[in-house]
Amino acid sequence: MKYQELTCIVCPRSCLLRVVMSNEKIVVEGANCQRGVEYAEEEVSNPKRIVFTVIPVEGGDPPVVSVKTTKPIPKLAIRELVTRLLNVKLKAPVLEGQIVLKNFHGADVVVTRRSLPTRSRHNS
Repeated sequence: MKYQELTCIVCPRSCLLRVVMSNEKIVVEGANCQRGVEYAEEEVSNPKRIVFTVIPVEGGDPPVVSVKTTKPIPKLAIRELVTRLLNVKLKAPVLEGQIVLKNFHGADVVVTRRSLPTRSRHNS
């Protein structure tokens, strides 16, 4: 039998959950709602996270843009995602909502902030 304690993050109550796992059966104690039970079951069996990072923008102002996954992805896939994004370089202009990577474990990676072309010093 394996035990794990979690703090539920699906609502402001922040219930302290105790998860008991035995023979592939999961029992959640301490949840004040069904959403807390579902959160705990997923967190111990297949934890997922939304991933945020930055990508360089060639000729952009700012020179990097923040990106994020549109949905949580498995924690075990985060390193693979970051490795793939290390090879990505965008060219200005970059728009908010622009898709950088499609369908990575069911989520797209999108730009969260625009980056416009830098102004030439000769135009000032």
